[in-house]
Amino acid sequence: MNGASSPVEHAVLPPPADERLRPDLLGEQSLDGVGSVAEQEAASETEPTGVDPWAEAFAESSRAAVVVIPEAPKVAYPVALNSQVQYFLDRFTGNRREVVNLWVGRAGRYLGMIRDVLKRRGMPEELAYTAMIESGYNPKAVSRVGAKGMWQFMASTARRYGLRVDQWIDERLDPEKSTVAAASYLRDLHAMFGSWALAQAAYNAGEVKVSRAIRLTGSSDFWTLAQTNHLRRETKDFVPQIHAATLIGQDPSRYGFEFTEPEPLAVDSIVVPASTDLRRLSARAGVSLETLRALNPVLVRPVTPPGTSWTLIIPVGSRPGVQAALAPRPPATKPARTVVARAATAQSVARPDSVHVVRPRDTVTSIAKRYGVTVGDVMRWNHLEHETPIRPGDRLRVAEVRPSVESDGQGGFR
Repeated sequence: MNGASSPVEHAVLPPPADERLRPDLLGEQSLDGVGSVAEQEAASETEPTGVDPWAEAFAESSRAAVVVIPEAPKVAYPVALNSQVQYFLDRFTGNRREVVNLWVGRAGRYLGMIRDVLKRRGMPEELAYTAMIESGYNPKAVSRVGAKGMWQFMASTARRYGLRVDQWIDERLDPEKSTVAAASYLRDLHAMFGSWALAQAAYNAGEVKVSRAIRLTGSSDFWTLAQTNHLRRETKDFVPQIHAATLIGQDPSRYGFEFTEPEPLAVDSIVVPASTDLRRLSARAGVSLETLRALNPVLVRPVTPPGTSWTLIIPVGSRPGVQAALAPRPPATKPARTVVARAATAQSVARPDSVHVVRPRDTVTSIAKRYGVTVGDVMRWNHLEHETPIRPGDRLRVAEVRPSVESDGQGGFR
């Protein structure tokens, strides 16, 4: 936390009248906006399987590249404390505490980076808690409908905001790049609706649905829209969950939580050629394929993209092995041919009529006939045995060549 508190807006809303109106954190969702998977994780109450060393690496690299940013006036982010927000606050600190602890445990890796991105754009830092509800700060989260990453982008929206999503690369899984895209999207939504609550609702449901709800109700207040049937239950719950998470983030000790930054995993990076196969690299460099995939989650396949070099994240200390694995290998030595007389000498080069380059369908007999010599001569001059084959491209002596006076004693075919 940065120590600053956001203003709390006490919205006057009646408590849920019956169980049907109560927000349901664990209910099935129909995700058609950006997407959300934190609720799915809440249902399982388990940490997703698999290591996340890339996240640790990111935390280290973020600290290493600290840029001093002049302090700017804090942008207001009104936090509501009404019955809907209180409901989720009670759940987050009650029977959902265990899963919220998972979210808080991951938060330390990314909150500093997210806040920096938001501050540089003049946006409220509290928007960082949107990612807590979207994915529980899980950069590898995938929703039921295909939204991916910490900010749960659908592919079309991700591309619209500059993320590469194709058969080779999926930058929705890059925490920093996806955060930059999410900040731009939220900023555009705020410019459209004039309210951060409505911007977050549109982030979840899509601009069209929120615009339609405003048009049908005549109200541009999210909490008023939340009392109507013009927004889906998921969207009605999405915003109060963010506000509840924000209240916890503003004063975690009050609610029994602690945001800590874990020790980073030391990593290195290396530029590899286009189309580097991680499976071969793993085998040659002695680095497990699972580690390489975990450190480079944006790679859709275990192969770097074609057409350009790629910066690969690798475990610290593995650079020598990776460099050796990437070094060009000497061409395999061809076995010595049985025909020893198939390289031209200075004497034969000077007399091209004494050499015949074997063509397809040539035989020793046809060659001897062509040059008016005997088969035995051709066999003797080229040290051929009866079973020795000749192949297209071979160079055969077809005339007896004697070393000239200037010869260095190495004349003739050898």
